[in-house]
Amino acid sequence: MEYRYLSGIASPADVKKLSDAELEELAREIRDKMINTVSKSGGHLASNLGVVELSIALHRVFNSPNDKIVWDVGHQCYAHKMLTGRFGEFDTLRAPGGISGFTRRYESEHDVFSGGHSSVALSAAYGIAQANKLKNKKDYVVAVVGDGAFTGGMVYEALNNAGHSGTGTKLIVILNDNDMSISKNVGALAKYFAMIRANPRYFRLKAKTEDVLNHIPVIGKKLAKAIFNLKTSLKNRIYKSTLFEDMGFRYMGPIDGHSIPTLTDALRGAVEANYPVLLHINTVKGKGYELAEKSPDAFHGISAFDVVSGEKKLGGRRFSDAFGSFITDAAEKDKRICCITAAMALGTGLRDFSEKFPSRFFDVGIAEQHAVTFASGLSRGGMLPVFAVYSTFLQRAYDQIIHDCAMQQLKIVFAVDRAGFVGDDGESHHGLFDAAFLNSIPDITVYSPSSFTELQNSFYKALYKTDGSVAVRYPRGVEPGLPEDYEYNGGDWQEYGDSGAENCIVTYGRCFSSACEAAKEIKNVKVVKLHRIKPVPKEAVFCAMKAKKIFFFEEGQRFGGIGETFADKLFKYGFSGVYKNTGVEGQFAQQDAVSGLLHAFKLDAAGMKEIVGES
Repeated sequence: MEYRYLSGIASPADVKKLSDAELEELAREIRDKMINTVSKSGGHLASNLGVVELSIALHRVFNSPNDKIVWDVGHQCYAHKMLTGRFGEFDTLRAPGGISGFTRRYESEHDVFSGGHSSVALSAAYGIAQANKLKNKKDYVVAVVGDGAFTGGMVYEALNNAGHSGTGTKLIVILNDNDMSISKNVGALAKYFAMIRANPRYFRLKAKTEDVLNHIPVIGKKLAKAIFNLKTSLKNRIYKSTLFEDMGFRYMGPIDGHSIPTLTDALRGAVEANYPVLLHINTVKGKGYELAEKSPDAFHGISAFDVVSGEKKLGGRRFSDAFGSFITDAAEKDKRICCITAAMALGTGLRDFSEKFPSRFFDVGIAEQHAVTFASGLSRGGMLPVFAVYSTFLQRAYDQIIHDCAMQQLKIVFAVDRAGFVGDDGESHHGLFDAAFLNSIPDITVYSPSSFTELQNSFYKALYKTDGSVAVRYPRGVEPGLPEDYEYNGGDWQEYGDSGAENCIVTYGRCFSSACEAAKEIKNVKVVKLHRIKPVPKEAVFCAMKAKKIFFFEEGQRFGGIGETFADKLFKYGFSGVYKNTGVEGQFAQQDAVSGLLHAFKLDAAGMKEIVGES
């Protein structure tokens, strides 16, 4: 396709030059570019297709980067990136050194706040708006928040705080409603009033009327208040909800989120309000690509796929699939087992469980903190809760794990998916912190399997053989290759290779595959594999101590990680040889293929050979 208009967008200023008809064609070009690029690179497609017209309208009305646009999560920023001078780089989406699939401050001045996690944009936007106010700046701040994020508590904390900031706070919150139907369809009259309230002339007339009434001696202010109360009462009858206005916002909508002229008028109306505004728009997730419209969940975050059929180009059974199969089978036999997810049923492998046991499946929305405390309540009530969550999102519930779970010695199983490097989603999504932060919490056991068989055994132990709360952490994707002569012993650790070797590699999880490969090419080396990484098995430490040189490799943070705990035990038990610990240290890992990241941090076979050979 020839990108007649899109190729001419060097900055948001170029968007303002186009007519309504030209902007409609621009929207078609953006969608075509998105679909074809994501089909090769993978990425978030459905959410991006749904905000094309909104992105155009925002850059038509506002003046980025002076006016700030904060995208919640940031995984719907593809059109925004193309409209801010990055169309020429868009083919590098999610590639090493290329543009990110999320907003990133280091990438462009138009990416105001780095994204990756949900429900944070409104808090950040309000902070920027208050900073502008303190500096007497007249720029606007716009937060674009999806309806799914409204299941997260931070949104309401920010709404409650920001809504009462009053006149002069130039903050606009756009609620992108594409699924939840927060406001029900209330008929033609409500739609008519929504259009009236979204018109900038309405706000100019409203402001002028209030000014005139307030200047009428004696009765003016009383009359203005009476009119306001009457208007509010009428609006309550029509909309049946004033949640946002009760929090202090001027509510506008719901309006068509796929009409550029309507969106343009609404945004200009919000500017006229000179007050915190919540603009509610309705969009279709996956808009413009039939397969994504029909299955928005499947095309939310997707690997490379065929544009015509929609089929993924990469296959194979994944760790999340193995977990889903095991826990569904276990729940057939044990009626106490409940599964919890934070809006990630498909990603964590729980779709079959949710269909077979709907009464024992709980999708709590994007609310990881609530999920952990809710699981604690289920446990206290005699159930056996399993919380399936990506490692990067478990970080959000650190306090609840300590206070509501471990401190109370409650039985909860954490299925920690995407542990370690996740690849193209970059620094906000790598699961490099869970081993370290769980390592710091008393009374939690952590397993880190390397294969599907080990994963099933770890979950069985977690459910029935281990006291207290237990985490089973496993990587994204397919099972790594393991040696033909390796036989899992079912224990908490095991030795592989020459037990009398002078060099010993200690590792766990996916890195065990690399260690075995390296051991084949290094003389006089053995591997000690930890199936359980917390607490570290004492016998594994004694086994490693037989070697003169010990090399610990972990796909996670070195500081506070398992390697440091292992070293502490080694030297307490009298080890006097060489010890070297390798992990991710002093930086956030950037986007790259998992193989590239393992190589960069010397956690692949080549890196292990290099480090062991140097010593």
